[in-house]
Amino acid sequence: MQFTLALDGNTSPHLVRRSSEGGGSERSMERLNIGVINQEKALRNRCFNGGVARTTQCVLTSDACPETLHFQTHSSRKSYADANRVSAVILGGGTGAQLFPLTSSRATPAVPLGGCHRLIDIPMSNCFNSGINKIFVMTQFNSASLNRHIHRTYLGGGITFTDGSVQVLAASQMPEEPAGWFQGTADAIRKFIWVLEDYYNHKDIEHIVILSGDQIYWMNYMELVQKHVDDNADITISCAPIDESRASNYGLVKFDYTGRVLQFFEKPKGDDLESMRVDTNFLSYAIGDTQKYPYIASMGVYVFKRYTLLNLLKSKYSQLHDFGSEILPRAVLEHNVQAYIFTGYWEDVGTIKSFFDANLALTEQPSKFEFYDPKTPFFTAPRNLPPTQLDKCKIKDAFISDGCLLSECNIKHSIIGVCSRISSRCELMDTMMMGADIYETEEEISKILLAGKVPIGIGENTKIRNCIIDMNARIGKNVVIANNKGIQEADHPEEGYYIRSGIVVILKNATIKDGWVI
Repeated sequence: MQFTLALDGNTSPHLVRRSSEGGGSERSMERLNIGVINQEKALRNRCFNGGVARTTQCVLTSDACPETLHFQTHSSRKSYADANRVSAVILGGGTGAQLFPLTSSRATPAVPLGGCHRLIDIPMSNCFNSGINKIFVMTQFNSASLNRHIHRTYLGGGITFTDGSVQVLAASQMPEEPAGWFQGTADAIRKFIWVLEDYYNHKDIEHIVILSGDQIYWMNYMELVQKHVDDNADITISCAPIDESRASNYGLVKFDYTGRVLQFFEKPKGDDLESMRVDTNFLSYAIGDTQKYPYIASMGVYVFKRYTLLNLLKSKYSQLHDFGSEILPRAVLEHNVQAYIFTGYWEDVGTIKSFFDANLALTEQPSKFEFYDPKTPFFTAPRNLPPTQLDKCKIKDAFISDGCLLSECNIKHSIIGVCSRISSRCELMDTMMMGADIYETEEEISKILLAGKVPIGIGENTKIRNCIIDMNARIGKNVVIANNKGIQEADHPEEGYYIRSGIVVILKNATIKDGWVI
């Protein structure tokens, strides 16, 4: 058996498998997109001019060493995807119950990430870096901070649009419906189908990319759209190989040798899960040990032809509310639904543990996710903060954001968010500190201390590990937060904290008094 990954300057990267038995047998060809083999990340004319760059991509063969790479430069593509005719819809999510208490007062996409970003910055920046600048964001629960961040970053943050826009569509009650809340991912789009349809007609939109706001990854969406165009697909699902321990948390897919999806099963368990196991050996050069990844999961990233999406939501499946659990399992039986295999770093951060682990992983070297590529910047709100001030600190494997004041502290494997204040003799390890929205002056801090209260930040001689500290938290001096008893789940909102999966979460605006031990 031989794999050849065709490489040319005009087509997206694709894997071809040739299998033969005997000299005269027919050969079958399998063509599956590999989303990250092409690492071309050009910022297309400051992100907003559209078009697909012509790039050189690589060819792999499974039966030989790297010396057998083959390069081709022929032109065979019939149609190029045009970013000017692509629109994106980013779903703001539901109540965010699995990320509670971080979502107690904010929507999931507004949760801080990596010290100075928000989760919404990932799909938004991916869109801009892909040349897609016609974007809708669906918001619903606790959307005030999300709306504020979108306005500051993408509407008033200095980003210049060329024939594009970012529009926020908040859940609202419609005249013909008694309830205005979105009932699912598909219902969120259906409730504003009249807005979208008018916009799509006016802008001559051909394809709609549907995205989630609670994932960390870099993707050139136009490669995904190009694969969608090449296959003349009605729907394309971006998929990733996944291990058995997490497989039941996702929609799983099975597809044939052409890449056409034959089965879509949302969050299967038991025998149903076993039935979705697939042979991922065709990805051996991309993921190494394929035995660890016996399933292919939907990333919750889809491309629809405009007509297909409108037809499904308005007519065919007008009573169905969710893409993953209802629409896609039916659509694969009646439409050309294709798989796009993404093998880059991708992390769904829909739970406290996955969110915590993914954030701390950013501090590792080399990091699996990179914020620093100048060709594909990740945008966030401009804050005009001063540089961080460090005084006799020991810092190892950490992110330190702008505007912090750190004095004689020890920080290891941690993220320190904007405007954080950490006092002398403090020790932080395996901690995500989200920072603060405001500064308290030295005079204000003195008055707060004289009144027997706790200022924003962390007081002297405090030891913290395995902890998430939400915005504007006030942690006193001589505090110990370590969960030494190994408690996995606990609710202490009156005392300012929860424990989720063994991780202590200090609430936003909470006060932890001097000398407390958690």
